[in-house]
Amino acid sequence: MNNIMTQLLNPFFYWLAWIIIPLIVEVIPSIGSFFVLLHQKHKHKKLTEPAIWPDIVLIIPVYNSENSLEACLESVNACDYPNEHIEVYLVNNMSSDRSFEAFARAQERYPALRMNWLNSGQGKSRALNLAIYNSKGVYLINIDSDGYLEKSALKNMILYLENHREFTCLTGTILIRPEKIEEYKTFKSRLLRRIEFAEYAQAFLAGRNYASETNTMYTLSGAFSAFRMSSIRKSHLYNTETISEDTEITFQMRYIQKQKVGICSDAIYFTDPIEGVDKLYTQRQRWQRGSLEVARLYPQSKLRPWRFLRDTNVHTLLFDHTFAFPRMIWYLALVVLMVYGFSSTTVLISMGAIFLFYILCGYLYFYIGQYLLKPFPETRKYYLKRWGEVALLPFYNFVVFFIRLAGIINSINTRSSWKTDTLTREADKFRVAVRQMLGKVSKAIKRLTELVNYEGKYNE
Repeated sequence: MNNIMTQLLNPFFYWLAWIIIPLIVEVIPSIGSFFVLLHQKHKHKKLTEPAIWPDIVLIIPVYNSENSLEACLESVNACDYPNEHIEVYLVNNMSSDRSFEAFARAQERYPALRMNWLNSGQGKSRALNLAIYNSKGVYLINIDSDGYLEKSALKNMILYLENHREFTCLTGTILIRPEKIEEYKTFKSRLLRRIEFAEYAQAFLAGRNYASETNTMYTLSGAFSAFRMSSIRKSHLYNTETISEDTEITFQMRYIQKQKVGICSDAIYFTDPIEGVDKLYTQRQRWQRGSLEVARLYPQSKLRPWRFLRDTNVHTLLFDHTFAFPRMIWYLALVVLMVYGFSSTTVLISMGAIFLFYILCGYLYFYIGQYLLKPFPETRKYYLKRWGEVALLPFYNFVVFFIRLAGIINSINTRSSWKTDTLTREADKFRVAVRQMLGKVSKAIKRLTELVNYEGKYNE
């Protein structure tokens, strides 16, 4: 009887762990979000332009931005939002290059654009807060200095806020610069950046759009976000104790001010592609660490596990952090399952089935993305060419998962900092640590051998 029960239960628990749990936690919500987005986009209403465009304050933190600042300011000047209603604050975050000279050249080239230069202490949060203290306007928008705005980005952002009074703040859509991706000479280098482009498009055009529709937005993008000035002044401003100030300000808006946070999908900001694997490693670790820091800063009574189903912040923290270790165990359990009699063919087929589901979800999101990019034919054309990279996203995300896991581990025993060790540096440290450990073991064995030989001679 026990043998029969074991034979029945073993396959059940196997498929529960490897098929049912991933389906319930990840795949089914992805498919559901596709249909929610499809329904919402078909009932999209036409927005009404205001009689007078409101004044906006545009904040650009500057840190060693000599090579990108002029292009960024050129995109602001080229926007179809009236220049007379824009005031730009460039906040220098202790740059050590010639960023100010780039600013001075931009002043000469774009005299109709009102620009102010402020010097701030170290840290992006301090730079943003300084500009908020010194600015006036109806809306506040912050963008990074290492990218550029699509021509209609500012107008679309303000138009959305003017027509949707229920939203206090919005994130823009962040995409990777296509022209920069294609500048890489080798196919391998271009492939990594093309996958990154597909990842960003999926994350913003599908993922955050769904979060916006269901009022479950977890974080505003630090690269391009907009606020009603009245709301940002009521907040605690940007927190200087975390490297994830964009997530923390989102928590403030959602929990403290009880405001609705969303996305303006047709307000696009283009950023540079990732510089390499080392940069990807440090970037994703920093994001992971920042989320954990925000959770620590926030009142723990608001982050109880039983709020998992109805609170997106709890859901995201649990899934990205607490559940990271069980997912790690699922991956490592492949070997254990084979030891317990499951054939390698069965294990590989089940894992292949899960990855096929992920790929299917990716193409559902891909359809949503190309639909939302219709107003931008050139970007949409490039996105449609990335249909092949969509199939590689689950494998890319698999690698990123382990990087995030390393971020959790590193956050335990290292101080928070924007300067995180790269993969190469950590590998070097690991090799040094292994050599030191082997050296100590070798010395211990040598001493033990000498001791044994000495005692042997003594006994003779």
